Parts: sequence; C-alpha cells; structure tokens
Amino acid sequence: MSYAVSAALQSAVFTAIASDIAVGDAVGDAVYDAVPSGALPNMYINLGPETVRVADDKTGSGAVHSFVVSVVTEVPGFFAAKEAAGAVCDVLHDAALTLDRGRLVSLRFERARAVKIDKGTGRRIDLTFRARTEDNQSNNI
Repeated sequence: MSYAVSAALQSAVFTAIASDIAVGDAVGDAVYDAVPSGALPNMYINLGPETVRVADDKTGSGAVHSFVVSVVTEVPGFFAAKEAAGAVCDVLHDAALTLDRGRLVSLRFERARAVKIDKGTGRRIDLTFRARTEDNQSNNI
C-alpha cells in the first residue's frame, strides 16, 4: 500500500472542481483546501477528511481513498446547496482525472449527508467519494 498517491489525487480533485463552469456558477472561485480566516462567501466548497486503506494486488501497490467534499452555505434552505453539490458530483463521479503520481482506477460518488448548521441558519452537504488508485512508482513508500 502506498499513501504517496494521496496528494496527487487531492490536487487533481481540487483542480477539477475549481475549474468546472457549473461549480463556478454556483460558488464562484470559493473552492478551498483549507477554509481561509476572515469573512467567507455565502456559499463555498471545502475539501474535507480522507480515509485510506490498502488495496494492493498482484500488479502492485494500490489504495482506496474515501474522501469528503463539503458544500457550506449561509443561504436558507437546501436548494442552492444541492445545486452546488450536484455540480460537484457531475465533475467527480466516474471522472478520468490525470494524477501527477500514480493512476486513478476509478472515482465514484458514495453517499451524501445534508444537515442544518449554525443553529439552523446555514446548511452543509457532505459528499463522500471513493477513489481507487494505483502507485506506478517502483520504489513504493
């Protein structure tokens, strides 16, 4: 198993989301790896936690990454957040992303959880995706 592909996967996911026209229509350029301090836009997308497990096989090192992409909004109701979440799903589900290291075998939407936050005034939708990667480096970490 190699965790070495994780950064390349995150970079490709971030780039795909941040450069998508429909995502841009929903949140502008408010796509973050780390939420900045200070005032935030009314709606933004944040890359969240990741869990990785081994998925080695006869051909080499691999891993299964389960990661969260969150849509967070101060806008009342879930409609706008669901539109943004749908755009993220359109970008990532079955995407053929090119990684700087390793290879993306598959990327699938797994589940979503929509909740009220900030005492009911805001909304957050956590989208969980599952990616299978292979590490093509001969000197696996």
